[in-house]
Amino acid sequence: MNRDKSKKSNLFFSIIERITPIIAIIGALFIGSIVILLMGEDPIQVYKMMFGLAIGNRDGWGNVLFRATPLIFTGLAVAFAFRCGLFNIGGEGQVYVGAFLAAYIGFTFAKLPAILLIPITIAASALGGALWAALPGFLKAKKGIHEVIITIMMNWIATSLTFYLVLVYKAPPTEEMRLAGVPQMIPHTSEIAEAARLPRIAPLLSKINISFPSHNPLNISFFLAIIVAILVYYILWKTSLGYEIRAVGYNSAAAEYAGISIAKNIILAMMISGALAGLVGTNEVMGYKFRWRQELFLGLGFNGIAVALLGKNHPLGVVLAAILFGTLSYGGALVNIYTAGKIPRELIMVIQAVIVILVVISDEIIKRLILRRKTE
Repeated sequence: MNRDKSKKSNLFFSIIERITPIIAIIGALFIGSIVILLMGEDPIQVYKMMFGLAIGNRDGWGNVLFRATPLIFTGLAVAFAFRCGLFNIGGEGQVYVGAFLAAYIGFTFAKLPAILLIPITIAASALGGALWAALPGFLKAKKGIHEVIITIMMNWIATSLTFYLVLVYKAPPTEEMRLAGVPQMIPHTSEIAEAARLPRIAPLLSKINISFPSHNPLNISFFLAIIVAILVYYILWKTSLGYEIRAVGYNSAAAEYAGISIAKNIILAMMISGALAGLVGTNEVMGYKFRWRQELFLGLGFNGIAVALLGKNHPLGVVLAAILFGTLSYGGALVNIYTAGKIPRELIMVIQAVIVILVVISDEIIKRLILRRKTE
């Protein structure tokens, strides 16, 4: 009887643990409703407008998936490192370096054909992020220096370094700007070559007679993100490398006793994590602005942490969480416009923050309840 009760109890807690993201989302929307009521607005109408505008038509879906794409990459980056027991908070810096290297390759080797330049530029984007994450991984593995401290510092270095580099490789002002005497307010690089650009979805769908707004920014990078998510799942759960990385994350002492190299796996996990973050450049540089601009990447690395937490550090969960955050981001922007600023965009940041807080709290409560049950 006691065994049956224990099995039922474990099953119950397992189910609750799996649905904590849903509970967190519902709780966050409820708290958001209270805030909206305090603003004197109807929360039901606001949410109906938010989700209706975001996912009620093809243009909305395109914008949602476009905004979700970089969050998939950065969410996967955080999740991959976490599986090795690492907290990669340096996604922001890895995004900056990877995206800048992609832009540099894209406008420097402009004469290469697309069949060569696109994969080289994608590889450069991943390589930049991987190299930027290698140092924190090495210092953690060899010197025991906590990766959070190093990656935070590396974020600041990456921001300053890329800002310096964009001044070095700054695109000259256009003829119209020169004649009008208008200064170039935001430094940016020259545009990458046509051969380095990822196709937008709209022209591709038009070839098979599917109507899609031509101005929509959704591009091939979204499908690349899905492929990468599948690849991350395969590496973590279907390969010996993934087994070793997860073993180190579960119990490094036991993994070392079993003959697994802790240092090697920490460095590899950090570099793969950095490469995933660096791939943000495929969406923002290769598929959207076609150049490097400082303001393109603000907050993407840190939002990836929230996406990974909500997605339970699983590739499928990361994809779903990124799409949710993309929906909130785009829907919130439209609500702000349609309500003439009565519902500020910052409300979405509040909802996202509350979701993360509730996920963390609920996970901790469940862990303590399971631990108490085991000790009884």
